[in-house]
Amino acid sequence: VTEKPWSGNLLAILLFSLITAGLMARVGTTGGDIRHPEIWSVKDVTQETGLSALVHIFEPTPSKFTDLMLVSKYWWAFMMDLHFIGLALLIGTVGILNLRVLGFEKRLTGASLHRLMPWAMAGFGINVLTGTLAFIGMPSYYAFDAAFWLKMLAVLLLGLNAAVFYLTDAFESVERLGPGQEAPRLAKVVAGSSLFLWFAVITLGRYIQSYADTIR
Repeated sequence: VTEKPWSGNLLAILLFSLITAGLMARVGTTGGDIRHPEIWSVKDVTQETGLSALVHIFEPTPSKFTDLMLVSKYWWAFMMDLHFIGLALLIGTVGILNLRVLGFEKRLTGASLHRLMPWAMAGFGINVLTGTLAFIGMPSYYAFDAAFWLKMLAVLLLGLNAAVFYLTDAFESVERLGPGQEAPRLAKVVAGSSLFLWFAVITLGRYIQSYADTIR
């Protein structure tokens, strides 16, 4: 019997889920600061001198991070390219496994496709990093965008979907899936919902620009 990957994929999924939840919480806090600019105007009135002024120079602030992300249009384009590369790695590997579970390309085994999951984790890591940097660079652009928050909701649901896959018998059944064999119903439900949510992530990402300033 194949053991459940408690120390491998499941641990990575839980870790990334916690990181994503933490980043979303921080995003919400930043959005509150953007919504209430009077907070910053009060802060700016205070004059700092001596050691306090020196510390302030090196202290990380939202405005400094934003300026850093927007330092060059080439850097921004490079970051967006990395984001799409990460998305291609992620959906390319997870997508083909989901399609096999749903009954396509039955000549492939579940175990051989599941061995590609480290590439999916690498792609997800790239997406989390570049997505966070993009939000830092243009916080007001994303904070009030309905499509952005719906996309984040879909990502969280995908984390729940992955947890269901690894914490139930779905994973073991997919690992034992041989050429020509059909996956059980639970595995198909997980695979189908995964494909639907990833399609939602891609679609909502495409419409982020169209739904700017829809939350006010």
